[in-house]
Amino acid sequence: MPVRHALTLWGTLMSTLVLLVVLLLVLVVLLVGAGIAYLVHRHPPLGVPVTAAAAVLTVLVAVVALIATR
Repeated sequence: MPVRHALTLWGTLMSTLVLLVVLLLVLVVLLVGAGIAYLVHRHPPLGVPVTAAAAVLTVLVAVVALIATR
């Protein structure tokens, strides 16, 4: 029984770690998004290049998500 309990504890720890990593990733994405919004607000000529970069990153994330779920 101790081995089974240890495996359950390990699974719980990994689940908690995954949730913390996802939370950190969400916070970083929000911070970067706020920084980009501030940059475009302060320097309007950068709006078009930033929009193009965001479009490319969106496509890249979609492709990576498709590959990761296979």
